[in-house]
Amino acid sequence: MKSTQQFTAIIEREGDGYISLCPELDIASQGDNIEEARRNLIEALELFFETADPSEFQNRLHSKFMEHERKSCN
Repeated sequence: MKSTQQFTAIIEREGDGYISLCPELDIASQGDNIEEARRNLIEALELFFETADPSEFQNRLHSKFMEHERKSCN
């Protein structure tokens, strides 16, 4: 059975386009509009999960960011 994890996506306007970032894994992408930036970030994350060694996932995971998010949401 597949497990599901949620990650943060930050999308900001930059110049004529948009950048998208998953801060927990430090993976970024871009697009001409918000939806394209979101789709491209999802694709980048999917490719990462398909190809990365489990240790790479653990090395990239910024748990301090996640802990901060949990605290600020409470």
